[in-house]
Amino acid sequence: MTALPKVDWYFDVISPYAYLQWTQLHPVSQRAEITPIPVLFAGFLDAWGTKGPAEMPPKKLFVFRHVRWMAGQLGVPYNTPPQHPFNPLKALRLAIALKADPQAIHKLFTAVWVDGHLPDNPEGWAAMAAAQGLSVDEADALTADPAVKRTLLDNGQRALDAGLWGVPSFVIDGDIFWGLDATNMVLDRLTDPALLTGAQDDRIRALSASAERPR
Repeated sequence: MTALPKVDWYFDVISPYAYLQWTQLHPVSQRAEITPIPVLFAGFLDAWGTKGPAEMPPKKLFVFRHVRWMAGQLGVPYNTPPQHPFNPLKALRLAIALKADPQAIHKLFTAVWVDGHLPDNPEGWAAMAAAQGLSVDEADALTADPAVKRTLLDNGQRALDAGLWGVPSFVIDGDIFWGLDATNMVLDRLTDPALLTGAQDDRIRALSASAERPR
């Protein structure tokens, strides 16, 4: 039997699109071995000097309308959480402490994007811990582990070294597939490893600017 190709999937629970893509990964998992990698999206924003969608009020309004609509199109349970953005650090560290187990990740996404529990308030964190079968003290101990904190930092650096700027993102043999709408592109790439090769792709890689806006 031929081994499935290995792909990395970078996510942050703060991203509603990461939640939606998570619910659509089954077809990808039939063609590849997926390694989920928790990362702090805010670290990407700092590294690239950009703003998050929720930091631009008109874009924030559109994003959450779009996500609500997309969830309906996909038939996925969804509720806009009571606050956004929020601090996802505890949830990301808990995912790492639980070995990025798919069931654990699913419970974290569900806690935020279905049940409205946020990791940066006591009630939400208690509910997220309970969903994993943990007490608050047990969850706090897991997320305070220096090795877990270091892994999250290392994940972020690994992502930046790969060129990532957003979540969710797949990386397949060095190629980045960003966002929910790239899911079908991922499937095509897994079917045809030569998808991103040829004269047009060479042109894209060599593309230069003819003008730049002042900064």
